[in-house]
Amino acid sequence: MELRPVVFVAGILMSILSVAMMIPAVVDAAAGHSDWQVFAASSAIALFLSVCMVLTTRSGWLTFTLRQAFMMTNLSWLMIATVGALPFAFSELELSFTDAFFESMSGVTTTGSTVIVGLDNAPPGILLWRAILQWLGGIGIIVMAVAILPILQVGGMQMFRVEAFDTDKVLPKAAQIAAEISIVYVSLTVFAAILLWSLGLSGFDAIAHAMTSIATGGFSTYDASVGQFDSSAVDWSISLFMILGSLPFVLYLRAVRGNFRSLINDSQVRGLIALVVLAILATAAWVVSHEIMDIPAALRYSTFNVISIITGTGYSTADFGQWGGFVVILFFMLMCVGGCAGSTTCGIKIFRFQVLYATAKTQLHRLMQPHGIFFPYYNRKPISEGVSESVMGFFFLFAVSFALLAIGLGMFGLDYITALSGAATALANVGPGFGETIGPSGTFAPLPDGAKWLMSAGMLLGRLELFTVLVLLTPAFWRG
Repeated sequence: MELRPVVFVAGILMSILSVAMMIPAVVDAAAGHSDWQVFAASSAIALFLSVCMVLTTRSGWLTFTLRQAFMMTNLSWLMIATVGALPFAFSELELSFTDAFFESMSGVTTTGSTVIVGLDNAPPGILLWRAILQWLGGIGIIVMAVAILPILQVGGMQMFRVEAFDTDKVLPKAAQIAAEISIVYVSLTVFAAILLWSLGLSGFDAIAHAMTSIATGGFSTYDASVGQFDSSAVDWSISLFMILGSLPFVLYLRAVRGNFRSLINDSQVRGLIALVVLAILATAAWVVSHEIMDIPAALRYSTFNVISIITGTGYSTADFGQWGGFVVILFFMLMCVGGCAGSTTCGIKIFRFQVLYATAKTQLHRLMQPHGIFFPYYNRKPISEGVSESVMGFFFLFAVSFALLAIGLGMFGLDYITALSGAATALANVGPGFGETIGPSGTFAPLPDGAKWLMSAGMLLGRLELFTVLVLLTPAFWRG
């Protein structure tokens, strides 16, 4: 395999990471914190590596094949997570490389699981770096979902190649679409930061939470997460931003051009909103009926935490693990759902449930009327057999990966609840799990190193939609 184009693209991404590292360096220097030197040195290392990678591979290749796209995607995310771990490893937090890599992988995959204890007193540069990693990971996964996954035909994503390119005559090229999506992404982040600042958050907290809300990442600047602010207005605002981050960004482009109905008419959007509303009402009714909260508080806390879990953001304003068995089971199921394809969220994605439902419904019709002709539909368009097979394959791989990951975590001595929820939260890139250790009020620091490496692998596997990683394990891929 010709690796020069793979290394070239990875070098470009590394250079972006090196520039991003200078932002927390400036913040730490302005605050008089010595960790600015760590960020400056890490930035220099990343810049040196990126320049070497680009200069040695900038010529001699003309094409970019399917196999190279798979390699480039995996290498880029692994490389960014590894280099992004340097500031964590050498800062005053003195994290081991295992913890530093876990934190970095959790950031760049927008998972939100953390091993850092004492965020309230952590250096500002580190807090900002966590937010930047998630923000870059958010825009990265959107661009990948629009420009790469449809071409790779990963888990039914080929459906969105038609929607993103063939029906969009104004911006026919992936690079142009990625540029406009980036503008929308930055605009939403700026709007979120201004609104949160106007609601009483400091400028630093407003920027950090705006970045991690739109990216549906969930890294906060406080151990108590968003619950630190104890503000109804902040809760409702961040809930809105998490929803905005979980919608398809290609539809935002169409809305900007005047096609506002595209957001309303999309099957994914309607399905996500309907599921969120039902889950909120069910959770609120449960906590009210069990006298845990009154109605206004139940609606506020249920709305925030349901949206945080289903979008994979991972913020928390309460320890929902204490709300009873029904809520724990409901939230566990919502963990795996995720938002829409082409958004910053992960998980299985709404469209795959809709495709699976349409396919199953068609099969039932064929059983009842063997001589009838029936076709499954998604977004008022027939679903091809290849898409249905890809989606069913994705569900199978997700279930098998979850089972193996949970068994692996159990082998490291984790209890039943921690192992199951840890596997789910890693594979679906959610953040918190359940139980006393990794629940909303805990951290992943007490886990053994082996479990952290296993969960890091699960985060990457879930973020890259399973197939993109697992295809590298097949001998046929390397034989070409």
